[in-house]
Amino acid sequence: MRFGVARDGISGPEAFPAALEAFGSDPLIVCHNDADGLSAGVILKKALERSDRSPRIRIVGKGENAYSAEFQAELQRMRFGGLILADVGTSSVLRTSVPAIVVDHHVPTGLPAGATTISGVDDDPIPTSSLLAFRCARACGDADDLLWLAAIGIIGDMADDDGFAEFEEAKAKGGITALRKAVSLVNAPRRTASGDASAAFALLEKAEGPKAVLSGEHAETEALLAAKAEVNLELDAARKVGPKVFGDVAVIRFASPCQIHPLVAQAWRGRLKDKIVIAANAGYRPGWVHFAARTAMDRDLIAFFAEHRPPGATEQYGNGHRAASGGALEFADWNRFIRSVGFGAELEILGLQAA
Repeated sequence: MRFGVARDGISGPEAFPAALEAFGSDPLIVCHNDADGLSAGVILKKALERSDRSPRIRIVGKGENAYSAEFQAELQRMRFGGLILADVGTSSVLRTSVPAIVVDHHVPTGLPAGATTISGVDDDPIPTSSLLAFRCARACGDADDLLWLAAIGIIGDMADDDGFAEFEEAKAKGGITALRKAVSLVNAPRRTASGDASAAFALLEKAEGPKAVLSGEHAETEALLAAKAEVNLELDAARKVGPKVFGDVAVIRFASPCQIHPLVAQAWRGRLKDKIVIAANAGYRPGWVHFAARTAMDRDLIAFFAEHRPPGATEQYGNGHRAASGGALEFADWNRFIRSVGFGAELEILGLQAA
């Protein structure tokens, strides 16, 4: 295994302390709202606090993309003494006049000029963003108490079988059962209709380990349990929808206000091992189809989506990993995409129809 290899503008975690020297006292951390992104955000927040800084947090919410024009405009309006983007992808779209660091494990769509990009995309195995964040924190000093947070992100991104030494250490300390249950809770809020993951972030920040996440000693645990119940109801309904198949592509289309399409895609991946499985949710955001793709085949989903990219696709289309990708398309572009793949009217969406 290798990690921390600098190539083509990509640095390893050992570059983090030097990049941090240019930061002011009030930096901003932008992180994704899943278990990996939230864990990375908490790790980085604690690392910055230990360097006598007072970071603010902006969690990317429902239907948002950190590199969209709207999000970038929001960042331009804010004032902060340094910017860290964690688990939100890597793109040349980023424009900022302050020092910036990107900590991410997804396939880059470009490298931001003037920023330090810390990525594991060239490593084997590829570390999750939370593991990269932990290695960044450890490069700054003692970070052993943050190791369990990296394990939360590793499990959340299904990298727990990749052989990371840090994960084995965290598993021995915290217990795999507690870690898995904590991940399930932490991931629940971002899948709800509101998509508000702030309670999950707050709980990870307060807790001293996975058992504390589950104990109920913090009020946020109850909120996460309610979120999990909401998501489970929607997931039970979506699981009753059968796939439409054309060639080696299977599409499961449904409508839910909850972000359950990745769960549906993952469930069908195990049953349709010779297909690209696309779970398409036409009820998540008005006017849009949000979809998740998974495959057990040796197929590059990034290349698949690039081949079938419709003209109106934005930065929210076709990112992620070779075997786990997805995105969002407005209805008209979803129809173009589905026709390009080979399907007909049975999967198109007409007008305001969303079911």
